[in-house]
Amino acid sequence: MNKPASPAEVAAEAAPAVPSEVTASESGHQQPEGLARWQRAYRAQLGAERECENRSGIAIKPLYTPADWDGSRYDGDVGYPGEAPWTRGIYATMHRGRTWTQRQLIGLGTPSDYNARLIDLVERGASAVSLIPCNSVFRGYDMDEVDAELLGTCGVVVNTADHLDTCLAGIDIGRMSCAMNDPSPFTLLAFLLTVAKRRGVGWDRVRGTSNQSDYLSHYVANHMFFRIALAGARRILGDHIDFCRRFVPNWNPMSVVGQHMQQAGATPAEAMAFTLATALQNADDCVARGLDPDEFLPGFTFFFDVSLSFFEEVAKLRAGRRIWGRLVHERYRTKDARSARFKFHAQTSGVDLTRAQPQNNIARVTVQAMAGIFGGLQSLHTDAWDEVLSCPTEAGARIAVATQNILREEAHLTDVIDPLGGSYYVERLTDEMEARILECLAVVENAGGMYRAVESGLVQTMIGDSARRFQERIERGEQTVVGVNRYRVDEGAGARPALDKPDPQRMRAHLDAFAAWKAARSASAVARALDALARAAGNPRANVFAGVVEAAENACTHGEICATLRRELGFGHVQAIV
Repeated sequence: MNKPASPAEVAAEAAPAVPSEVTASESGHQQPEGLARWQRAYRAQLGAERECENRSGIAIKPLYTPADWDGSRYDGDVGYPGEAPWTRGIYATMHRGRTWTQRQLIGLGTPSDYNARLIDLVERGASAVSLIPCNSVFRGYDMDEVDAELLGTCGVVVNTADHLDTCLAGIDIGRMSCAMNDPSPFTLLAFLLTVAKRRGVGWDRVRGTSNQSDYLSHYVANHMFFRIALAGARRILGDHIDFCRRFVPNWNPMSVVGQHMQQAGATPAEAMAFTLATALQNADDCVARGLDPDEFLPGFTFFFDVSLSFFEEVAKLRAGRRIWGRLVHERYRTKDARSARFKFHAQTSGVDLTRAQPQNNIARVTVQAMAGIFGGLQSLHTDAWDEVLSCPTEAGARIAVATQNILREEAHLTDVIDPLGGSYYVERLTDEMEARILECLAVVENAGGMYRAVESGLVQTMIGDSARRFQERIERGEQTVVGVNRYRVDEGAGARPALDKPDPQRMRAHLDAFAAWKAARSASAVARALDALARAAGNPRANVFAGVVEAAENACTHGEICATLRRELGFGHVQAIV
């Protein structure tokens, strides 16, 4: 196989030219009389010009004209939906033919608590499952290994296949797409496959995404999710992708997560660059295993944070889609158009939400959701206004779902594909964001790829620097945050309602039932399955995720599976970067 082209090499050949700021005399062309007239009026009325730049550091002009984007480049740089260069979307019909999946991330209390909330949201318009487990699950432990007071406050306590069966009671898992927010070693998918087998649902009918499969983003920015040492997590992900490719063909085993890194402080351009670099790293690892890119790349999906910087987010998503399509074609010589599809889920940014005047978050979420929709997303989660205070209340979750219904059906945002395409500003900004993304991508590539860049701390340092710069802008008052550094009011008592903690009696009953279940299962079957899993981890030719599935089918718990793999592959300690 020929050495794949690097992002920098591909960029040099194919990146669109970004117009430079030139005067009429420098360009050799006469400036239009109307533009000159407007410039004089603008300067006279404005006086001192204020500097304006977006979160990625791109200077924003007060007006954009045909001089900023050459429409003759339309076919090469913009094109049509469903075909290269993919700027306007990955499907010919986009939201006009099929709107985004309404995928609300929820998780609270016991499995029966979760199921009641899920059924309510489905009845109100949610069209897919997205399960958020308790923080104890994210950390890799069972409920009887942590302080009971913490259980179920941030997600559902699900430690076994039986628990997941209860979570999904009344849900046809052969028809409804399910997202498992499930870091390595992907026990929730193993539980789902066990439930499917019990219900007589073929694994080829199970659809959805391993929504937290990106171990690199966890290592960088979400340490709670980082259960297993870096090299071990890399091994398990490869096994997971290979297993799903062979046995669960309609499941997306790879969700490359830009959300964590943007919420940690990366600029939108950096977050996109790091996400693309992670996708390339994982694709390179699959190729090194001997896998065909046209077989595994259609199962790659992406997960992005969408901030309040509306036009910047639209441009970020359009530019990222264009870059990915080009890199996939040039780097991996793919033949299947599905391999270049930049399928992504978007979540409105919780970082932009405020505890002060929290009802204002409804407006913030609406703007963020519109940016994601205009950016061409395939699936959307809208934050509840009150989740900055606690796990969303039932009323808050309903408003979040209704927000999507209103944007889709009342505001008619699905009538036109890529409605901002062709705007002088949006096309110029898309080009500038692409250039900024490629610059950052080249830095990572020059460091040896995303794995090495993360291992060395380079990515963490870049994110930390960007986070500090943005916070300093807020503290200086250059970036307004309504209710925080401007427009503050005395809200009074009771202005910040929060969800009550799970009923301690119900959680105690859940713990007692778990203990009884563990005592009643076959101890010998559990021991054999965990021993087989340990041996698979020690054998580089074995598939570790196959062992995880076998363990789930033999009544092993989430905590037992994670503990076994930690012993064999190392604990996920994250070293501080000095």
